[in-house]
Amino acid sequence: MKDALDRQLKAIANPHRRQILEWLKDPRAHFPPQVDGDLVEDGACAVFIMDKLGLAQPTTAQHLKALVDAGLILPKRIRQWTFYRRDEAAIADLGKMLAERL
Repeated sequence: MKDALDRQLKAIANPHRRQILEWLKDPRAHFPPQVDGDLVEDGACAVFIMDKLGLAQPTTAQHLKALVDAGLILPKRIRQWTFYRRDEAAIADLGKMLAERL
């Protein structure tokens, strides 16, 4: 349990990762329509996240991996693309855990 909390706190300590989580909260407001995958059901394409962050692909991939490893976002592969959406239950659990402990 402690390891999971440590990964989550480390993931959200980075401002780029918090920004990704914020954008994914309302993906239709922050990303253009996609040919493949629904922005809400499937998530935003990693390419759109990278473009919006203005970072290189490897750096964006590291941020997305940290959020996935922390259990805060879910990846979904459609054709050659990977889409990411928030795991609302995991984010709510993190909020509850922090409220109880702090």
